Amino acid sequence: MASRPSRRALLKTAGAATAAVAAVALSLTACSTGSTTGSTTAGSATTSATSGQFPVTIKNVFGETTIKSQPRRVVTVSWVNDDVALALGVVPVGVPKNAWGNNDKGSTPWKDAALEKLGAGFGTSKAPVQFSETDGINFTEVAKLAPDVILAAYSGLKEADYKKLSEIAPVVAQPELAYGTPWQEATTIIGKALGKESEAKKLVSDTEATIKNKVAAFPQLSGKSFIYGNLEPAKGDGVNVYTANDNRPRFLSEIGMKLAPVVENATKGSKEFYVPWSAENANELSSDVFVTWVPDAKTTDQIKQDPLLGQIPAIKKGALVAGSDNTLTLAISASSPLSLPWALDTFLPQLAKGADAAAK
Repeated sequence: MASRPSRRALLKTAGAATAAVAAVALSLTACSTGSTTGSTTAGSATTSATSGQFPVTIKNVFGETTIKSQPRRVVTVSWVNDDVALALGVVPVGVPKNAWGNNDKGSTPWKDAALEKLGAGFGTSKAPVQFSETDGINFTEVAKLAPDVILAAYSGLKEADYKKLSEIAPVVAQPELAYGTPWQEATTIIGKALGKESEAKKLVSDTEATIKNKVAAFPQLSGKSFIYGNLEPAKGDGVNVYTANDNRPRFLSEIGMKLAPVVENATKGSKEFYVPWSAENANELSSDVFVTWVPDAKTTDQIKQDPLLGQIPAIKKGALVAGSDNTLTLAISASSPLSLPWALDTFLPQLAKGADAAAK
């Protein structure tokens, strides 16, 4: 599949063309949720910015948004934005449910840990209200929460959505490309919106230091070329390759790996997060390592045995890194200061195994 179901969100997150993945689309509908009682204080109790930092004006792809005073009721849409708010010590009054890579709380391990640390775990009186984003932007539920600000620095908001949400509260939309905001930029933007600029800068530097320290244990990754893509066996159009605009290749580049020249050359000037690639030309996808998501181990075997996909150089050499852990895939693709540290101890050894195979 070459696009996210509903709003391109799924391919961005999982990169897979399955019905289960399709259920993850973050489009929001108007359906009811519970009372907002108890969530009122969640967004404000942990916010320590001074009123002197406001008003602030933040540019976005549609123009600019002015936040006149310190937000006390914060609502987030899409992925990442709630992670960042929580990492900055702010509990939103409302957040979207995770419908892919989620646990039985409609959440993630890193989000649960942050909420519990802030005394607002799901199931408690201070927990954020959760709303569905499966069928479109849930304007009704967002409005019910009476937010002071709506965080969407990492999102794929369309202009019509932005305008409608702006009738509810100031909207911090993506600065440029849909789903293309680096986690560092999303963090600094949200920090400014919440009056926590210095905290956001420190959060970015601390998270980068954590990543650097973890990566140091795997020197074989340095300089290895990679392609991050989506492979579907037995399909003529069964290859999608992620560009440098996507957070997955961006993360691998940041840890010292190199985006394969074949991808760089094919995607120069592209504003998309992926490009389709004919399976008939799969043998041209040359890199040391090929990274992909798969629904199960059976699919990995099918990829290796596919007469076209099996000709990808990294796959022929045994350097295919194919993960079927949806939560881990979410942690890397919708990366945040909370998700990346959670993912490193599992993801880095997988990459290192691929790099070791490439070196043989």
